[in-house]
Amino acid sequence: MKRFTLLLMALITVMPQISHAGKKNDGPAELKVMSYNIRMGAGKDGTNSWMYRYPATAFMIDDQKPDVFGVQEAFDYQVLFIKENCRDYDCAGVGREDGKKKGEHMAIFWNKKTVKMIKWGTFWLSETPEKPSMGWDAACIRTATWALMKCKKTGRKFYYVNTHLDHVGPLAQKNGLKLIVDRIASINPQGYPMVLTGDFNITPDNPALADLDSMMQSTRKIAAKTDNLGTFNDWGKASDMIDYIYCSGFSECVEYQTVTKKYADRSFISDHYPIFARLIF
Repeated sequence: MKRFTLLLMALITVMPQISHAGKKNDGPAELKVMSYNIRMGAGKDGTNSWMYRYPATAFMIDDQKPDVFGVQEAFDYQVLFIKENCRDYDCAGVGREDGKKKGEHMAIFWNKKTVKMIKWGTFWLSETPEKPSMGWDAACIRTATWALMKCKKTGRKFYYVNTHLDHVGPLAQKNGLKLIVDRIASINPQGYPMVLTGDFNITPDNPALADLDSMMQSTRKIAAKTDNLGTFNDWGKASDMIDYIYCSGFSECVEYQTVTKKYADRSFISDHYPIFARLIF
C-alpha cells in the first residue's frame, strides 16, 4: 500500500509536465519589428554609395536584432548581402519590374529562430495589382509584399506587410495606400495581429493616411516610449518623417525608435534612418 501511494504521488507530480508537453507558451511575447529604406545600390551617392556603406547595414541588423523587418529600395544583390551576412535571417520578395529579380525589392526578412514563415505574396500598387504595372500618376512601379507568419514562442500568427509608396504622384500615394488597406482587410478575415511597414513618402499630416488611421495605429503615436525624429535624412541635408510602422491586434507597443546610431564609423547607413518598434502580443 505504501509503495502504491508513493507511485501515485509520483504520477501526480509528473502529470502537469506531461499535459503541457509540446504546448506553446500562452503568455505575453514580444515582437521586434523594423522598417529600413536601404537606399538603392545603384544610387550615385559619392562616398555614401553602397560600395562604401554596406558593412554598416549588417552591423545595424546584428545590433538591433529585429524578429522581422521590411526593406525598401533593395536590389537583389543587397538582399543577398543581408542573407549571406545575417545568417539567422531568411527573406521573401520579388523585384518590382518583372516580379522576379529585376528592380527594387520590398523584401520581408524574418529571424528563423523566432519567427516561422507560412505564406507570402506580392501585389502591385496599380489598377492591375496582380502583375507588374505602374499605377495612376506614379513615377515608378510600386509594390507591397505581404506574409503570414507565426511567433515560435507562442504559436500566434500575424500578418506583415511591407511597401514603398510613390514619391511623386499624389493620386498614386492615396490610391496605393487605399489598395493596401483594402488588401489588409481581405487577406486577414481571422483578425490576426497585423504589422505594416514602409516608406510612404508622405508626412503624418497627409489626408491620404485617413483610411489607414481608421483601421491601424502608428507605433510612433502609441508607443509608451517614442520619439518624433525625421526618418529621411538625405545624408544630413533633410529631416522628414516619411517612414512608418503601423500595427493592429497587439496588446501594446512598448517602444518606438528612430535608429540614428552610427555603425562601422558611418554617419549615415542610408539616406533614411531605420525605425524600430517593440510590440506585445
